[in-house]
Amino acid sequence: MMASLFSIFEPSSSIFSFPLNWMTTFMGILFLPFMFWCSPSRWLCLWSKVTTTLHKELTALLTSSHRGATLFFISLFSLIVFNNSLGLLPYIFTSTSHLAMTLSLSLPIWVTLMIFGWIKHTQHMFAHLVPQGTPTLLMPFMVIIETISNLIRPGTLAVRLAANMIAGHLLLTLLSQTGPNISSSSTLLSILIFSQILLLLLESAVAIIQSYVFTVLSTLYTGEIN
Repeated sequence: MMASLFSIFEPSSSIFSFPLNWMTTFMGILFLPFMFWCSPSRWLCLWSKVTTTLHKELTALLTSSHRGATLFFISLFSLIVFNNSLGLLPYIFTSTSHLAMTLSLSLPIWVTLMIFGWIKHTQHMFAHLVPQGTPTLLMPFMVIIETISNLIRPGTLAVRLAANMIAGHLLLTLLSQTGPNISSSSTLLSILIFSQILLLLLESAVAIIQSYVFTVLSTLYTGEIN
């Protein structure tokens, strides 16, 4: 039961041992020409408002020397929210439900920030290990705690995104598998369909929220390097 349940997250389709399901990550390229080469549509206007609002929020979290990084984080948000939303469609592989994908997003960002911070702002990075006002006796413990919290940051970003994507898809799969086992009672089938619609709406919101959380946390980590 559990093997068949989690098999929906396995990249099984392949040609010459190359997993084709991961190609869904790049499907957004197919939609970009239609958005920008045609006349402005409602979708393009809505997306422009979303990115503009997100740019203003991220700019407030960054210092003046890092304001240009908002372009990178908006692109990161667009990639994650697209893959999260695309995974809600039937028979489409959800790449963001795998740690291989989420770690590939969080780990390079964290490594780059650490290298840049320790090379350019060494004293400031050391000061982050001991919060202001910490008693002298607690300083060694605070250094250990802050070091561990820094080391687990890419893991927490990756696990948070992947776990939320997996949880919603598992619930949708479990509900869909109960459909054939229900008797011909129209009431139970109506309740099942209604609950799946509500869960799908919830997952649509989770797809956007988790993309926003991932982007904002990455921006906050960048704002600490100044």
